[in-house]
Amino acid sequence: MMDLHRLRLLREVHGRGTVHGAARALGYSPSAISQQLAVLEREAGTPLLERVGRNVRLTAAGEVLVRHAAALLEGVEAAEAELAAVAAGRVAGVVRIGSFQSAFIRVVAPAIRNLAATHPDIRVQATELEVEEAAPALRMQQLDVMVGDEYDGQPRAVHTDLHREHLLREQISVVLPEDHPLAARRRVPLEQLSELPWAACQPGTGHREMHVRVCRDLGGFEPDIRYSSDDFRILLELVRATGAGALLTDLAVGPGVPGVAVRLPAEGDVGRAVFLLTRRSRTPAVAAVADALAAAALHARS
Repeated sequence: MMDLHRLRLLREVHGRGTVHGAARALGYSPSAISQQLAVLEREAGTPLLERVGRNVRLTAAGEVLVRHAAALLEGVEAAEAELAAVAAGRVAGVVRIGSFQSAFIRVVAPAIRNLAATHPDIRVQATELEVEEAAPALRMQQLDVMVGDEYDGQPRAVHTDLHREHLLREQISVVLPEDHPLAARRRVPLEQLSELPWAACQPGTGHREMHVRVCRDLGGFEPDIRYSSDDFRILLELVRATGAGALLTDLAVGPGVPGVAVRLPAEGDVGRAVFLLTRRSRTPAVAAVADALAAAALHARS
């Protein structure tokens, strides 16, 4: 009989593309993983991986095994959750959430607080992660729930094996120092801000891409991004302290921020969708956490 732990290792190597990548993700040494996969190949009676340059890929037999491994691992996960619920007489289990920063603060944290009252036997573990890291971790069963974002005009990859649920839609606002000459307007013309220094997230992030695209498409200029941080609280402080501008979402800005003016762009509305991803087979505990996140998102939007 094949060992479930070794099947999980095979699935992780397939997802990461290299033995070293799987080792880093799981906290093992590469040699330990290689030894376990060698045992699995002996159990299967056929090669499961083949090397392609520095990476590895599944053989036809490996693809069959990984496909069945996914169903087996999900079945074990569901069985463990149901056993915990039966033992406790209520919904119970560990649920791991990954979320980007602003949703973590405004949606995930309130949901965890509410779950402590409504489902005290659910142990929630939450980590700040961007979508690019969280989606593979969800598929590899290192996470159970992921909260992600998708800016207008920047669609995320479609994960047909995962369940996606819409949580809320945010608007992108122009954030200016409260004493800026245009701060008194209800809608600010971006084209008149071409000389302004800007604060945005780091290069390579969805926020940075959105920032550059909006300034180009709506304002007709290349933004002078002088300040970079993936922490939206730092971006807000940079607007206050340096006189820079920023393009930020509703969740990032929050209500009543002193020292800044939050205005919509005059050239048109830009937005972002916030969504939830889970595996298609939800345990009762994961379903309860998903419901709590949806309720917290509804409150954050109001």
